[in-house]
Amino acid sequence: MLPPTDYLRIAVDPIRLAVLGTAAMGPLDARALASRLGVPERRVRREVGKLAEAGLLTESLELDREALRQIAAALPQTAAMDPAIADGPWSEDEAVVLSRFFSGSRLVEIPANRAKRAVVLERLALEFEPGLRYTEREVNSVLQVFHPDYAALRRYLVDDGLLSRADGSYWRTGGRTER
Repeated sequence: MLPPTDYLRIAVDPIRLAVLGTAAMGPLDARALASRLGVPERRVRREVGKLAEAGLLTESLELDREALRQIAAALPQTAAMDPAIADGPWSEDEAVVLSRFFSGSRLVEIPANRAKRAVVLERLALEFEPGLRYTEREVNSVLQVFHPDYAALRRYLVDDGLLSRADGSYWRTGGRTER
């Protein structure tokens, strides 16, 4: 199995990335891909060879999904929470909740437990300046930095009274104001 760091070194090349992406959709046609990328076919074939040798392509030149699963399993599952997330007036228990749900600066899951979700939402509310109005697009942009389901986060923030909404704009109406 390919170590994750070696996979990253291999995948960082734009031609190899294109090969992997194309192979993810089905068997690879090196000539067609070379034409689409505007590079010599021999270059694509060379990169295909490297990826096959690394175990990322099957004999039929399709992406080896099992190899990718093994690489993903070898990656560390969680990173320590970014200390900036816990900056502020959090109790020790609240800091533990934040560290449980954040990996780096990303929210790994939206807590199902209402009390824990309230702590996470209050932390996210700190990203919005009291007194300023935000468009929905701006709110989404801020929240998607933390989690891909920004719409759910936005809805929870409104439902919990941390943000208010009217006439297409949002503003901060609850939560702590100091970090």
